[in-house]
Amino acid sequence: MTSDTETGGVTGTKDKDYNLVWYVEACLSNALRLENYIQDAERADDSEVADLFRKAQADSRKGAELGKKLLAARLNGG
Repeated sequence: MTSDTETGGVTGTKDKDYNLVWYVEACLSNALRLENYIQDAERADDSEVADLFRKAQADSRKGAELGKKLLAARLNGG
């Protein structure tokens, strides 16, 4: 859903805050999903793919942490 006018009237949460919540959830979900992919690669004895997924997982964790800090600051009036 895209709208030029939705600023929290429907959800009760400002778009920018909602977007940060979504971003953090997406990063955390991705980190969990990548754990399964790492295990699949390890079972297939493919360390190159497992390493790629570990790096991607670390990036997802980093994104989640940055998003959480920013969201906390915004929700606390910062």
